[in-house]
Amino acid sequence: MALDPAAITTERLSLEPLRPEDADEMAVLLDDERLHEFIGGRPLTLIDVRERYAALAAGPADANIRWLNWIVRRRDDSQPLGSVQATLTNGKGGLTAHLAWVIGTEWQNQGFASEAAGALVEWLRKGGADTILANIHPDHRASAGVARRAGLEPRDERRDGEQVWRAPA
Repeated sequence: MALDPAAITTERLSLEPLRPEDADEMAVLLDDERLHEFIGGRPLTLIDVRERYAALAAGPADANIRWLNWIVRRRDDSQPLGSVQATLTNGKGGLTAHLAWVIGTEWQNQGFASEAAGALVEWLRKGGADTILANIHPDHRASAGVARRAGLEPRDERRDGEQVWRAPA
C-alpha cells in the first residue's frame, strides 16, 4: 500500500503526521463534551489519549489496513486545531480511504475543517486512492458542509446509522 504519511500544507494550515508526543496538547483540545454530540462517547483522559496515539502510531495488525493521522495546526503559530484521518483499506475495489475530522470548538466555523479535509482529499487522490468516503451523522450539518466543500457527495447509503459521502470517481 502506498501513501506514506507526509506533511500537507495549505494556505493557513499544516497537517503534520500524528506522533505519540502530540497527545498532551491534543488531550486539552479534545477534552470537550460538545465534540461528542454526534459521535457519542465522552472525552478521553490524558492517559487514554496517550495510549490511543501510541496505538495509532503503531498501526493496525491487519496488513491490508493503514491508519494515517494528522494533527491540524495553524501555519502562523503551530497552534493545534484538531485532526484529520484516513483509514486505508486495500481490497478488491482498490485502495479505499475512509475519512474523519475533528476541529476543536474554539476554532470551528472558520473554515479550518473544510480546508484540512479538502487538502486531505486532494492528497489521497494524487496518491492513488480509488475510493474516498466519509460517514456522517445525518443531523450533523457542519460535517456535511465540510464533506461537500471537500468534494464528497451524499449517497443513498447508511453505515452504522450514518450517511455515506463519497468523492466522485
